[in-house]
Amino acid sequence: MLRWLAVGAIALVGLLYARPLRSYLGTKHELAQRAADVRALKAEKRELQHRLAEASTPEALQREARRLGLVRPGERLFIVKGITAWLHSKATIARGG
Repeated sequence: MLRWLAVGAIALVGLLYARPLRSYLGTKHELAQRAADVRALKAEKRELQHRLAEASTPEALQREARRLGLVRPGERLFIVKGITAWLHSKATIARGG
């Protein structure tokens, strides 16, 4: 009888610890997932800061201004049309026909 009482007490303790243990393990897994998210976000932040610093250089600003069609004072803007047709004819000549 004493054995069954001890087995019952152990089973009761096991049942009482099951839910908190499951909760602990779930929280531990979620914490690891959040830590991985934080590491990924920190890496993304470093990359974005690097790109921002690179985009703020005078060369990058000039390149972007040229892309937008801006010119420096005193420069002339030339618009060349028909580049695609010229490239196509050049490719046709290079193929031999």
